[in-house]
This record gives sequence, C-alpha cells and structure tokens, in this order.
Amino acid sequence: MKRVEKGRAFIQDDELSWEQADVGIRRKILSYDDALMMVKVAFEKGGIGALHLHPHVQISYVESGLFEVTIGDEVKSLKQGDAYYIAPNVLHGAVCLEEGVLVDVFTPKRDDFL
Repeated sequence: MKRVEKGRAFIQDDELSWEQADVGIRRKILSYDDALMMVKVAFEKGGIGALHLHPHVQISYVESGLFEVTIGDEVKSLKQGDAYYIAPNVLHGAVCLEEGVLVDVFTPKRDDFL
C-alpha cells in the first residue's frame, strides 16, 4: 500500500494506505495537485475533528455515518448523503456520533497533509 502520487488520474481505494490523523481518525489522500486535494477520512464513533481553521476552501461529503458538524457559530447533525462548505479561515470541527466516513475536498491542496 502507498500514498497517491501528485496528479494521479485513476484512484483505486484499496491501493492506498490509511494514516493515523488523530485518536479514532484515519485518513488517506485520494488525489491532489497544487490547486486541489481530495481526502477520505474515517472516524470511529466518538472521534473528534477538533475545532480548527485554515486558509483553504473546504467542501465535505458524508459518505457514511452521523456527524455533528460545527461551522462558525452553527451546529448541525449531518448523515450519509449530506455535505457542507467551509470558507477560508472559518472555525470548524466535527464529532462522529455513528462510525462513518467523510470525503473532504480542499483548494488549494493541504501541504500540511503531505
């Protein structure tokens, strides 16, 4: 297993390795270039994506599970099929209420993930 190379056109999930992102949270980078990055993030129940901010635009899709998502002063419960958008430098985070997976897209790429 390995990490994806920059600009990889075809992404086969089972060829990529998970990395531990935090307690109860694993991630794998699916593809990226300088302008864009897609990351799959698996949460155990109770996993916490701590409140943080970054200069990237982010949009995330709930592939599975149930999450309590905070964006700025607003908190919503989101389930499979839902999505959310985060503008640059807006405080946000997530708590996993039922084991699940988020698919995050960032622009530009997150150099801190590489």
